[in-house]
Amino acid sequence: MSKRPYISPSFSYVPLEETLEILPKRKQLFIGIPKETAFQENRIALTPEAVSVLVNNGHEVAVEHNAGEGSFYFDSDYSEAGARIVYNKADLYKATTIIKSAPITDEELELLQPNQVIVSPIHLPFLKSEMIEQLMHKKIIAIAFESIKDDAGTYPIVRSMSEIAGSSAILTAAKYLSNVHHGKGILLGGISGVPPAKVLIIGAGGIGCE
Repeated sequence: MSKRPYISPSFSYVPLEETLEILPKRKQLFIGIPKETAFQENRIALTPEAVSVLVNNGHEVAVEHNAGEGSFYFDSDYSEAGARIVYNKADLYKATTIIKSAPITDEELELLQPNQVIVSPIHLPFLKSEMIEQLMHKKIIAIAFESIKDDAGTYPIVRSMSEIAGSSAILTAAKYLSNVHHGKGILLGGISGVPPAKVLIIGAGGIGCE
């Protein structure tokens, strides 16, 4: 059959029919991002930019009130990205998928729903047997992001965390070397005429390798 458009005697074009594949509608995700309660835990699992990508792809994202405050992301940032701000932690845990930046706490374990998916650090060697039994009883699908490996054989999430921690360690060391914090008044970095500071890095993480 010819693919060329048909021209009628009145010299007007008539469009041809074409069969196109209709892809099946993908299942929408309902993602919940809780506020972390662990000691000195200021991280949040997703930035407003990441939430915007998920929402624009048809997924629903709920963020607990003030969840990003420790990382200087505010409710207005997530709301503008398309997320729904939730003020009740129990309501947030009705999401089908929970994404956290810290391991599950005993209080959060009580809020988890049967057959729920949770993506967070698991630290399996340090997980209490009672918590494992409760996860199994509720049939929770727990995905440890420290075990997620890419095609190159590396752990991208762990590496990104290592880079942040390594960079922060250098900045923290520089802060405590200054005399403002009763240090020796040594400035990190190469300065003409000033003897360079010596830094000992223990380990072979992101900063240790670079």
